[in-house]
Amino acid sequence: MESLKWTALEYEEKERDSDWFWALGIIVVTSSLAAIIYENYFFAVLIILSGVLLGFFAKKKPDVVEYEINTRGLRIRTRLYPFENIKSFWIQIPHPDENNPKELLFIKSERLFMPVISIPIEISMANEIRENMLDRNIPEEEMREHASEKIMDYLGF
Repeated sequence: MESLKWTALEYEEKERDSDWFWALGIIVVTSSLAAIIYENYFFAVLIILSGVLLGFFAKKKPDVVEYEINTRGLRIRTRLYPFENIKSFWIQIPHPDENNPKELLFIKSERLFMPVISIPIEISMANEIRENMLDRNIPEEEMREHASEKIMDYLGF
């Protein structure tokens, strides 16, 4: 089997205008003031710290991530997911009439934290990836984006 390599952005970059940051600031300030009024100072500090970090990560540009399917497994950056640890996979190819269609490879692994990994792919690679996974006796199991991801997309995260 020949290795299959591709790259994709770490996450989909969204343009956020100044109104988004103003809304974030207003929410952080009012929430922390409410926490201070109720004498929950630790929570107020936590809200302020979370707001600052959220603003920082909203400005951060996404990294380019390298993916590879080779004879040993699926490699994401430097981490290898051996085929033995992959329980199932699914390739999502959306209908053309969907708004914001994304081609994704879903991998269900044996990890306890975040067992389902979604990986952006190019539509031209879908059949090759599917054949590689089926050749390794990894079952296909339909998977979808988690509802929380759709909510976060809607909110602009």
